[in-house]
Amino acid sequence: MTEERPPRALALVDGEHYPDVVRDAIAGLPYAVAGAVMLGGTEKVRGGEDYGVPLHASLEAGLDAVRPDVVVDLSDEPVVGPRERFRLGSRTLAAGASYLGADFRFDPVLFAPFDLPSVAVVGSGKRVGKTAVAGHVARLFAADRDVVVVAMGRGGPPDPVIVDVPPTLEALLELSRSGLHAASDYLEDAALARVATVGCRRCGGGLAGAPFVSNVAEGARVAAERSPDLVVFEGSGAALPPVATDARVLVVGAGQDPEDVVGYLGAYRLLLVDLVVLTSCEEPLGDAARVGTLQAAIADVAPKLEVVETVFRPRPVESVRGRRVAYFSTAPEVVHDGLAAHLADACGAEVVLVSGNLSRRDALRDDLPGAAKADVFLVEIKAAAIDVVAEAAAERGIDVVFADNEVLATVDDLDARLRALVVPRVAA
Repeated sequence: MTEERPPRALALVDGEHYPDVVRDAIAGLPYAVAGAVMLGGTEKVRGGEDYGVPLHASLEAGLDAVRPDVVVDLSDEPVVGPRERFRLGSRTLAAGASYLGADFRFDPVLFAPFDLPSVAVVGSGKRVGKTAVAGHVARLFAADRDVVVVAMGRGGPPDPVIVDVPPTLEALLELSRSGLHAASDYLEDAALARVATVGCRRCGGGLAGAPFVSNVAEGARVAAERSPDLVVFEGSGAALPPVATDARVLVVGAGQDPEDVVGYLGAYRLLLVDLVVLTSCEEPLGDAARVGTLQAAIADVAPKLEVVETVFRPRPVESVRGRRVAYFSTAPEVVHDGLAAHLADACGAEVVLVSGNLSRRDALRDDLPGAAKADVFLVEIKAAAIDVVAEAAAERGIDVVFADNEVLATVDDLDARLRALVVPRVAA
């Protein structure tokens, strides 16, 4: 019987510990330590110290030389603080190794193999526009390819469900009345991107983005059975689809705190992806100073990573010209005037109400009396869109029109960036 080998390890050390203390600690680890990285500190070193293993000048050099299963952090304050530790952890996880210390352990997300051409669209948090970008990607490539979207959500079905035909309002109301979540991301994708969509669910999300439980692997098999030209995997919040894709796109909101984007294990997501789509890059959410700060923070983690700045515009899927419109969304109040102006100027609507409370049912119900003069409810397919807004419209005999969020690049050509990212891999 072959004895199982211990995991191969790289140790992180500093010069604030006496070398013999570190050497003994390394020797006592239950791993095959093949190297160490000196992170800094000079108080207790004199030069030429022997740690019992080869010493590397940087984490990147150590990862390349050792190819470890685990990186063991034996350093401490003041050389390495919490901020630096999360950055070390992010780079370790991106290399496919676990990162652990005296009282913590982080593991990389386990991505199940997937053989078909694929791209993942993931978010740096909730309400950053991930579903809008995923829909944009799906529509772009569906123009000349067979595309399937696999979307996971916190309200998805217990077993993967494939939607071949864009759901109607009546179909979504029927789902809602049966007790199901009728505004889950997969239904929004099917209705607005108008491609075949596989609905999945997940529960929980780790700091690195792994869902605690999901049925996305089963959903990937359902998608693969159709043999499409491209599969678009959509994340949920900051959780990553646990499937190995050819490319990944990260959606970041310009209004987010940079620390939430690049701090903690946010840097890990940046190191995994091939393109960043920065959304809401306009006042009041993303003024030039805020966007510049985010761009600099991203570049500090991944200097070569391309970032495309974008804005959203509501796009009714049917004409609302000349109609009195109540618009229901998840948009924050500070942008409501701008949304109303766009619907009036670009779509010819008379806007009588803008509500951003789709995710807050009590507040949403309080908004409904303000829609009394509307003859059409324009609604994003999110949160309580069906069980509250569409039901209210049905009771009043008011038309419902779905609203998409159109993604518009402010400077760069987003579609060209996406084609450059995906097309060569699809062709291969």
